[in-house]
Amino acid sequence: MCGIFAYLNFDVSRERRYILEVLFNGLRRLEYRGYDSAGISIDSCCDCSNTSDVSVPPPLVFRKEGNIDSLVKSVYHEVSATDLNLEESFSIHAGIAHTRWATHGEPAPRNSHPQTSDSKNEFLVVHNGVITNYEVLKETLVRHGFTFESDTDTEVIPKLAKFVFDNANDEGDKSVTFSQVVLEVMRHLDGAYALIFKSTHYPNELIACKRGSPLLLGVKELTEEPSRASFNDTKFLSSNGQPKELFLSSDASALVEHTKKVLVIEDGEVVHLKDGGASIFKFENAKEKGREKLKRPASVQRALSVLEMEVEQINKGKYEHYMQKEIHEQPESLTTTMRGRLIRGGSCKAKSVLLGGLKDHLKTIRRSRRIVFIGCGTSYNAALAARPILEELSGIPVTMEIASDLVDRQGPIYREDTTVFVSQSGETADTLQALEYALENGALCVGITNTVGSAIARHTHCGVHINAGCEIGVASTKAYTSQIVVMAMLALAIGDDTISSQARREAIIDGLFDLPSKVKEVLKLDQEMKDLAKLLIAEQSLLVFGRGYNYATALEGALKVKEVALMHSEGILAGEMKHGPLALVDETLPIVVIATRDACFSKQQSVIQQLHARKGRLIVMCTEGDAASVSVGGSCRVVEVPQVEDCLQPVINIVPLQLLAYHLTVLRGYNVDQPRNLAKSVTTQ
Repeated sequence: MCGIFAYLNFDVSRERRYILEVLFNGLRRLEYRGYDSAGISIDSCCDCSNTSDVSVPPPLVFRKEGNIDSLVKSVYHEVSATDLNLEESFSIHAGIAHTRWATHGEPAPRNSHPQTSDSKNEFLVVHNGVITNYEVLKETLVRHGFTFESDTDTEVIPKLAKFVFDNANDEGDKSVTFSQVVLEVMRHLDGAYALIFKSTHYPNELIACKRGSPLLLGVKELTEEPSRASFNDTKFLSSNGQPKELFLSSDASALVEHTKKVLVIEDGEVVHLKDGGASIFKFENAKEKGREKLKRPASVQRALSVLEMEVEQINKGKYEHYMQKEIHEQPESLTTTMRGRLIRGGSCKAKSVLLGGLKDHLKTIRRSRRIVFIGCGTSYNAALAARPILEELSGIPVTMEIASDLVDRQGPIYREDTTVFVSQSGETADTLQALEYALENGALCVGITNTVGSAIARHTHCGVHINAGCEIGVASTKAYTSQIVVMAMLALAIGDDTISSQARREAIIDGLFDLPSKVKEVLKLDQEMKDLAKLLIAEQSLLVFGRGYNYATALEGALKVKEVALMHSEGILAGEMKHGPLALVDETLPIVVIATRDACFSKQQSVIQQLHARKGRLIVMCTEGDAASVSVGGSCRVVEVPQVEDCLQPVINIVPLQLLAYHLTVLRGYNVDQPRNLAKSVTTQ
């Protein structure tokens, strides 16, 4: 949930002002992940390499609760109050930065990162994740004379690093390296984390390591001569003496404006940035008995890859907010999701689906005892929307699991199961833990993510990228609809060997081809949904009823309103209305009923009648031309959407509710892209 960013320039002159702005801008690119405070650390002087000189001041640390602009103002205010020269130039400099989403301790400067080892800032750390054994470590360090100033779990890490370093020096190991110190620290940490270390004992060096939380290295060579190395050449990571800029980030969005040459750091890897190069070590958890000195690690070879992202994808363009932009991008994102995967030639036999990432595993999936969808939040809702068509076309039982609940109760997963892990970021901590559990139990694991190179994409046996493009808004919109389409295509691919369902499959494929144009039609309801939002602006609650394919739409629509408009909303299975929820209905409570043309249409008409009889304040979503069939005596407010195949209705029907949530949020004066207390990539459990 936190954001980590670091910048190291090697053999290229950069002024302190420039370094600050690179760090600040890196944090701005990570804002969408969610945060409540931020901080940075830079060197206080141009030559801080002489650590034996007691007159050399420690690195500067700036921390502030609130948004990044508050941090920027605070930093420049402190700079103006001192003699710090912003024009001072550094040929080599390592700076670190962090946005924090509070887990341990309230948002406050003392709890913000970087966290420090002592008053001299000998070791500084920025951290994304949670250290689960921090209380035990803290007690041990307190017994050894360390004083803690924050409420965070992170503070144990720099103090532990200082403890390891001091012990090594006390034992006479004056040549202990930065990577040795960090590897020893990792041996004592339990939990999930991505860490970046900075130290006065190792000036102009940075160490990055991870276990469970995302972290990437970006490399930018500044030589004018064309490099002889290709992107996949390990020479890019070596200390070849070429001027370089090196970047570390939780997210590719903070790297793309600087470089497209990246290394996705794997779990258990330690990356040591020194002398313009990157040395990579593999963490081994086993402790050596009778070890007198810290183990000298052996380096491993890794190659860079090319980042498939453009700067334009992380800009708002003509829109006021990212969520607005991403809602209106859905015709294009759906087209991209389906491109090259739907095949429709001149004959009926030519209509099919090609999912390259699954083709070698389809026979195994068809033989599965059951298919288990696993996800959280919006991703779970997308899987729920696709479940009926998957059951229909495959004939395989399909069950749904919320990732955290599956792990909590250690639910049964068998070797004969196919488990499908759905996650926009591919880094969702609960889903990753469920994936680890499924792998241990021998199930076939399929990943559906929006992020190439993410943890879920790397660790599943096979999968499909939804290709929805970069999604910045915390409330997922275009990724949700693309996930549904991918899972509909998954159903088509699994059921492709069944002759009896051929006509049904062809109708769905035709519907998929037409889907982007249908979404464009729905987006024309923008003003209508804004007008509806004006009527609901002062309401405290909203109910959304759906059934069949649209039960998921009810859940997701309510979730969107809940997430961004900060308004209580609840998605309810319409068949359960008489078993409790009906008690809430009166003339003041707004209720959305989704009643588009499908097998459940007549049942939804009955629901509308019952709600109307109890003077319910109804807003009905129906198929174009059905207004008279759903509005009892013209008393309901009706929203009409285009007719599509029943299994594709969740893609169409969610768009008006996305627009409603967006306009409600803006009209109520809340931050639509960064909702209170929420984060985009939930990397803590």
